[in-house]
Amino acid sequence: MIRKAVIPAAGFGTRFLPITKAQPKEMIPIVDTPVIQYVVEEAVASGITDILMIIGRGKRAVEEHFDRSFELEHLLEQKKKFKELDAIRRITDMANIHFVWQKEMNGLGDAILHARDHVGNEPFAVLLGDTIFRSKIPVTRQLVEVAEKYNSSVVGLEEVERNLVSRYGIFDGTHLQNNIWQAKQLIEKPAVQEAPSNLAIASRYIFMPEIFSYLEKTPPGKNNEIQITDAMQALLQNEKIFGVKLQGELFDIGDKLEFIKTNVLFGMEQEDIGENLKIWIKELARKL
Repeated sequence: MIRKAVIPAAGFGTRFLPITKAQPKEMIPIVDTPVIQYVVEEAVASGITDILMIIGRGKRAVEEHFDRSFELEHLLEQKKKFKELDAIRRITDMANIHFVWQKEMNGLGDAILHARDHVGNEPFAVLLGDTIFRSKIPVTRQLVEVAEKYNSSVVGLEEVERNLVSRYGIFDGTHLQNNIWQAKQLIEKPAVQEAPSNLAIASRYIFMPEIFSYLEKTPPGKNNEIQITDAMQALLQNEKIFGVKLQGELFDIGDKLEFIKTNVLFGMEQEDIGENLKIWIKELARKL
């Protein structure tokens, strides 16, 4: 049973400057809920009970978001705002959440390596905080099911436009059944002409603990950082890795346009503002 997850959250968020100069990118809201909370909720819905966040300088707000705020709870209780009180208490009670600091930004592979002592000899999930999903079955649970079936590392996959492959880690593999592939090759951000497929690794992973021994031997790659894709390619020489084409709708919060679209879509589903937002969008469309 996979019960631990790692959420790397140490990056600077340069694509969202200037807001990320003092505000962690993981705390940027989708309507009224930080992105990082959606990621944690997905992990919890997938059966995860223990979460380690890898954070860096300027990320105290992430820690505080998942900590108790007794003054705020007392205030809400006094004002009989019990709905809001339940909402903030649920954040704290969702899972056992721990934090470790990544002192230098040396890439995703290095961030995951910081989880070695916490994870120990257990398989674990990795969820990146700049992508959220909406699906009937939580996407991390989709990976967990395949990892437990094959007792192997698994990555989430999505098809991307061929001209965009240089933005992603790319998966090349043999189709086994339904939405499951077995990996033959993994390449970090290949040129379009060098990409073996348009199956991109989609921000969700399940790793067996053996990945750590490969990460510590992985030299810096693209952008002079330790790339998790490079470590996985080395692992693939000795172990099987599977890919799962994820069933669900992906929202790339790391992209400004996608971030705005996501806020609009999620806002239309909000009980308190949804209908008025739809009316405003219709009025705006008539003016354009």
